[in-house]
Amino acid sequence: MAHVAAWKKKLVNNLVDEMLSNPVVAIVDVEGIAGQQIQGMRAKLRGEVYLKMAKNKLMLLAVEEAAKQKPGLEGLMDSIHGQCAIIATDKDPFKLFKQLNATMSAAPAKAGHAAPHDIVVPKGPTPFGPGPIIGELQKIGLPAAIEAGKIVVKKDTTLVKEGEPISRPVAAMLPKLGILPMVVGMNLRSAYEDGVVYSRSTLDVPEDYYSNMFASAIYNARALAIEIAWPTDQTIVALITKAYREAMALSIEAAIPTRDSIGALLARAEAQMLSVASAAGYQDDRISAKMASAPVSVAAAPEDTDEKGDENKEEISEQDAEEDTAAAMFSLFG
Repeated sequence: MAHVAAWKKKLVNNLVDEMLSNPVVAIVDVEGIAGQQIQGMRAKLRGEVYLKMAKNKLMLLAVEEAAKQKPGLEGLMDSIHGQCAIIATDKDPFKLFKQLNATMSAAPAKAGHAAPHDIVVPKGPTPFGPGPIIGELQKIGLPAAIEAGKIVVKKDTTLVKEGEPISRPVAAMLPKLGILPMVVGMNLRSAYEDGVVYSRSTLDVPEDYYSNMFASAIYNARALAIEIAWPTDQTIVALITKAYREAMALSIEAAIPTRDSIGALLARAEAQMLSVASAAGYQDDRISAKMASAPVSVAAAPEDTDEKGDENKEEISEQDAEEDTAAAMFSLFG
């Protein structure tokens, strides 16, 4: 610091003070932003963040000095290159990223800039009437013609492919066509908080990403705990319900009568009895009455069937009985 000019030393000290007095420090990319736009963005952030542009060498010196008292801050040094600025704030890095992202806006391309995507001029009318400008449009590769008193582009035309440099004539014409291909704003490169440096990729997540991730983890953990019968405050009710349901199913399958299963067992026995009565052609007023109110598969059973038909019919009746049993079981849970 002894060989640094006084004004530079003062600037570095101010940067150090701000980085030490705020929990969050970030490096933002300001390349391509006009001075007037930066002033407007600074005004929107005033009172919430400290924003300072300086030469990269001075910012590196300030970060290095502040890192002596704030270990981990030196992780920001890799982000200091090109046109950038330092931000110091008490705002959460994720909220800061979102706020800075809101400063992004469309801007005209400059000659020599790489196209961020394919720059396409769509087919259709332009803002221009007949005149010499039609020659300029054709010169940059647009199939322009005059129709109904307007200059029109005859087909969708890609002027510049993604990654290619934008020529001066194209850069000059695009704003006239209402095409602003560039997006400029304060692009957060990295942010420091509590000894951790967060990259842009870490911060660039949907607002509800982590809440949804935790909710999914909780759901899956609970499902696993229930599957392996691991009792906790969150699973005990589901485990008891599952055990009761399985015990009921076993009780009915093994025909073991209990206070809870007796109704389902009697319902299944009655269904099986009606099936046998129908197959045997048994005649009885009470049986006939029950068969009349029973499902069609039992009440309408044919009298004259072969042995295979009887077996099929009994299988259908047993299926109906099992459905009745399931209904009875589910009714136990209200």
